[in-house]
Amino acid sequence: MITVTEATASAGALKRLSDEGVSIWLDDLSRRRIESGNLAGLVETRNVVGVTTNPSIFQAAIGSGEGYEEQLADLAVRGVTVDEAVRMMTTADVRAAADVLRPVYEATGGRDGRVSIEVDPRLAHHTAATVAEARQLAWLVDRPNVMIKIPATKAGLPAITEVIGAGISVNVTLIFSLERYREVMDAYLAGLERAQAAGLDLSAIHSVASFFVSRVDAEIDKRLTLLGTEEALALKGRAALANARLAYEAYEQVFAGPRWQALGGAHANRQRPLWASTGVKDPAYKDTLYVDELVAPGTVNTMPEATLNAVADHGDVQGDTVTGGYAQARADLAAVERLGISYDEVVRQLEDEGVAKFEVAWQDLLDAVTKSLNSKGVDAE
Repeated sequence: MITVTEATASAGALKRLSDEGVSIWLDDLSRRRIESGNLAGLVETRNVVGVTTNPSIFQAAIGSGEGYEEQLADLAVRGVTVDEAVRMMTTADVRAAADVLRPVYEATGGRDGRVSIEVDPRLAHHTAATVAEARQLAWLVDRPNVMIKIPATKAGLPAITEVIGAGISVNVTLIFSLERYREVMDAYLAGLERAQAAGLDLSAIHSVASFFVSRVDAEIDKRLTLLGTEEALALKGRAALANARLAYEAYEQVFAGPRWQALGGAHANRQRPLWASTGVKDPAYKDTLYVDELVAPGTVNTMPEATLNAVADHGDVQGDTVTGGYAQARADLAAVERLGISYDEVVRQLEDEGVAKFEVAWQDLLDAVTKSLNSKGVDAE
């Protein structure tokens, strides 16, 4: 973790990224980061205007125990269940981070300054439970700049509509396919229409759609490598960018249509595309690849700290690198298909794996907290 002093290093590429209309969010959170002033320092010096979390991030932070000892002791004395303990700790961190980001939230009219927290990943295939969890998390955090993360599973789509319709801002996560992304935008618009019918202020409702990037290359590159032909190897590192660029094309189309025009006229906000999983998986690729090559206005790029540092140090931000590339993007995905690699199969697999990975991380977190509570003489149920 960098110190505030180190964070004062040149951030010219980060400023250029912001100037191009890309909001920079940090894909990480811990109590130590908040209490040390590191998060505030990144906001001040590195153009960070938001924070995303997920079960894996909390598992790493709380699983270490650092900074959570006093709260764990209090929770143990109260004899709370492990699920309640985890939620009390995670919502406390998100609430504190939201307070750090509150000035950004106010300055941007609610567009940025957001902190996201995810519903229990074990509920990913249960619509009603996801809606109930989203309401509970919004109540527990109790900050206007919180965003509730809901996975873009089939069960998650109607949950998105209902939660948006209740006036709660949503970060839709684990989007891999273009078809599912269009369904997510449709769910968002339906939620806005429901909120409008209920007389809610649409200008207060915000949403981002987290479209995952590097995992697409990781899976398709693996299959291209197995094929091993010159044509296959030449396509490595191109599918993820192509997929994301076509997602932005879909975004432009949906938010230029008549359905959106009616909502926009009522002061609704566009659901911005958010590039997630932007740390490269293959060390052969430039570590700023999924930042430099996904610059487009009205987007968010949430970065792990290593990627944020890399962009500050040697990012190459040269204006819009998305909107002129739709034809090439279609050609790249078509070339992958012609080699017998099924796009539909890959994105379905990635969604299933994404949900499963978060479930495992959540269970690991529950196990770690159970151990901590038990060590203090309390049986966690």
